[in-house]
Amino acid sequence: MDEIFGFGDELGPGKVLHIYLPKLGLRSVVAVDNTACGASIGGVRFAPDVTAEEACRLARAMTLKNAAAGLPHGGGKAVIAGDPKMDAPRKEEWIRAFAQAISSLEDYIAGPDMGTDEIAMGWIQDEIGRAVGLPRELGGIPLDEIGATGFGLSVAIEVAAKTISLTMQGARVAIQGFGAVGKHAARFLVGKGCRVVACSDTRGTVSTDDGLDIDGLIALKEAGKSVTEFAGGENSGPEAILGVPCDVWIPAARPDVVNRDNAAMLDTRIVAEGANIPCTLEAEAMLAQRGVLVLPDFVVNAGGVICAAIEYHGGTGSSVFGVIEEKIRRNTASVLETAIRTHTYTRDAAIEMAAQRVHKAARARRWG
Repeated sequence: MDEIFGFGDELGPGKVLHIYLPKLGLRSVVAVDNTACGASIGGVRFAPDVTAEEACRLARAMTLKNAAAGLPHGGGKAVIAGDPKMDAPRKEEWIRAFAQAISSLEDYIAGPDMGTDEIAMGWIQDEIGRAVGLPRELGGIPLDEIGATGFGLSVAIEVAAKTISLTMQGARVAIQGFGAVGKHAARFLVGKGCRVVACSDTRGTVSTDDGLDIDGLIALKEAGKSVTEFAGGENSGPEAILGVPCDVWIPAARPDVVNRDNAAMLDTRIVAEGANIPCTLEAEAMLAQRGVLVLPDFVVNAGGVICAAIEYHGGTGSSVFGVIEEKIRRNTASVLETAIRTHTYTRDAAIEMAAQRVHKAARARRWG
C-alpha cells in the first residue's frame, strides 16, 4: 500500500493506522478523520487495489456525510487489500484478524462497504463488540438488505428533479454499478415512476429505451451473474454506460469513475452520486459548467450511515426510512437552494454546511 504525503488539514485525519499481518498476508489501513461530533463510523472496504490515500479520502467523505446528516459521529474508513471473493473460511480469518488489530481503536466503529456485508460485521462484533450493519439475528438493521442508501438516493433525486422541473414519471435513469446501492436505488426509483434504461457492472452494460425489468435484473445479480446475461436489453462494454442518454445518471461503484477524460461523455441532466467520491472535482466542475446538476455524495448517499447510527444507538428498523427521508430531503433542498442563490458548485455549498457543523461540535470538545 502507498504512503500518505502531504494529506491533511485542520479537520484531519486524526489517526492513520497501517496494519500488516505477514502470516496471513493481510494489509490494511484505517483512517480516523475527525471525531469532533463523536466516535467515527465508516465502512470496511475489501478490494485488491485499495490504498491508504483512498482510505483517507473516504474517511473525509464520512466526516462530511455524518456531519451533514446531523449524526453524533465523526468520519472514518478502513480498507483491506485483497480479493473479496476469496474462499469463505479464509475471508472470515482475515476479517476476524483485522478486528483484533483494531480492538484498541475505540474511536472507530466498523460498518459494511464494498466487499463486506452484514455477516462480516457480525464477525467484527463477535471479536471486539464494535460494529454496525449487523444481521437481524444479532439485533442489527441490515442496511444493505433493506436498501437504506438506495432509498435515500431516490429521495434526493426526487428533490433535485423538482428543482429543475423534471417529471419523475417516465424519467430515464442509468446506473453505473448494479450492486448493493444501485439495485435498491433502481427499485425505489421505478416505484416513483422512473424508467431504468441502462445499468452496468464490471463485465458490461445492458440497456433498452423501454426500461429494464428491475426485479429480473436483481434476481440475476443475486444468483451471482452479470447484467450482461440479462436477455431483455442490448449488451455492450462497461464503459458504454457513460454515454447512455438519460435524465439521471447514478455512479454507484468505485471512486473517480468520472474524470476529466470521460466527463464529456455523460448525456444527462442530473448526476446523483451513489458511491463515495465517484467523480473527481475537475469532472464535477466540467459537468456543472454544462448545466448538469451534481448531487454530492456525502449528502445524498447518507442513508446507509443514518441507518447504522440508528442501530448503534438502539433504534429499530421501523423508524429508519422516515428518518432517512427527513434528513436527506432537508439537506438536499438546503444545498441546492444555497448553490443556486450563491452561484456556487453544489459540492462547495455542501462542504460549507457540513464543515460548519463539525466546527460547532469541536467547540464543545477538549482537544489534547
